[in-house]
Amino acid sequence: MIDLSPIIALGLLLVRPGALIMASPAFGGVFAPAPVKIGLILFLALGLMPVTAAPAIGSGAGLAIVIARESAIGIALALGTRVLFAAAEFAGHLAGFQMGLSYSAIVDPASGVRNNVLATLYTNVAMVVFLLTNAHHAFLRALRDSYERLPMGGGAIAASLPQSITSMLGLVFSLGTRLAAPIVIVLLVCELAMALVARSAPALNLMVVSAPLRLAIGLILIGVITPAAVGVLAGLSSTVLQAGIHAAEAFR
Repeated sequence: MIDLSPIIALGLLLVRPGALIMASPAFGGVFAPAPVKIGLILFLALGLMPVTAAPAIGSGAGLAIVIARESAIGIALALGTRVLFAAAEFAGHLAGFQMGLSYSAIVDPASGVRNNVLATLYTNVAMVVFLLTNAHHAFLRALRDSYERLPMGGGAIAASLPQSITSMLGLVFSLGTRLAAPIVIVLLVCELAMALVARSAPALNLMVVSAPLRLAIGLILIGVITPAAVGVLAGLSSTVLQAGIHAAEAFR
């Protein structure tokens, strides 16, 4: 009788890295070619195989439970990367709306949806910073360590899962607001100043004057705050990594 345990072990090792690669924009997401993602998943599984013990599978139901748990852990780690890119995208939406760039949109390769120019710019900057700071290496190390802290097999869902998801959503809004705050605040002050000017000079066509003025000031601000935004994004990599690990640990 043929021993299928090595094949089953390799198949199970493909699930957790596969969920991470498929769900994380930093490792391919929706825009990377399928052969590249498949090759990366297989490479990670083969690298983990010598140091990872496969559980004993007694039935098809047990196998399904193990696969579901492995998928959940990989997706939880991937959500950590998505928090960073979603925060950058949210910041771009806030700043773009304030500058008046929300009238047009382009397809963002990182998410596959239509975003305004600033949302796409912020997302691409976050991607570059993520790769330059080797944050993807940190997530791969977290994937390797997860097999020690969360070995393959059956488990239970901890009560901390809703809190982990809530904290991730809170990070998206808080980090996005921090990134967009300089542009939003300065343009809000400009709006108030233009309102006072229009009040004192009613003949001034505020709609004609304010749009190019907001755009010019916004572009200047982008050039000024981009280096600071890069530093903020670099410092957030460890925060989102811990958020992903905390979410994954809910599937003990």
